[in-house]
Amino acid sequence: MPLVDHLEELRQRVLRSLLAVVVSALVCLLAVKPLVRLLEAPAQGIHFLQLAPGEFLFVSLKVAGYAGLTLALPYVLFQLLAFVLPGLTIRERRLIAPAVAGSAVLFLAGIAFAGWALVPAALRFLVNYGADVVEPLWSIERYLDFVLLLMLATGLAFQLPVLQLLLGVLGLVRWRTMLGAWRWVVVGSALAGAVLTPSTDPITMLLLAGAITALFLIGVGLMAFTESLRPETP
Repeated sequence: MPLVDHLEELRQRVLRSLLAVVVSALVCLLAVKPLVRLLEAPAQGIHFLQLAPGEFLFVSLKVAGYAGLTLALPYVLFQLLAFVLPGLTIRERRLIAPAVAGSAVLFLAGIAFAGWALVPAALRFLVNYGADVVEPLWSIERYLDFVLLLMLATGLAFQLPVLQLLLGVLGLVRWRTMLGAWRWVVVGSALAGAVLTPSTDPITMLLLAGAITALFLIGVGLMAFTESLRPETP
């Protein structure tokens, strides 16, 4: 296929992906109030304030954008695979397609883990600390920025096993070598927990660091499994 046709196909698939994200965001915007209430649920007993005119409007657009992107993610990945796979070898197809699918699943799992464990733990610590001194009245914009950023960071952190599996399948790193660096991984997980969490509470950082370490061990196990399936080199 000529280069011009490849570029035209890429343009069409990018436009379809953007259209899917926009349509999903508009659909989420129609139901943005239930989404906001769902995000407010972990902060039980907290009163949220709108500190400026139009603040909730901009918050609604932001929440709808994040939700629309998450909702359209499978279609966007489908368009990516449909463009990339025809130009790959059979071995590369067997590697890329499961890796992209696993990446999407892990991203959604990271968002779910953040909503189920990280956000409630962080809020409990932040609310209880100083509760006898100050009354918590939070800006709805800053609260949702905190929640959305934490969910996004956790979803990105959950991509670690996919990266490890790709390195192992490509033969760049063996699982024994990667497991031997577990001490550095623990230190890196602690640093990542400190950097990726928007709050400064130790509970959230420890939970995220523990999750990253567990994902690293899962990735090592997947690498060992794929190496065991590889035929021995004579």
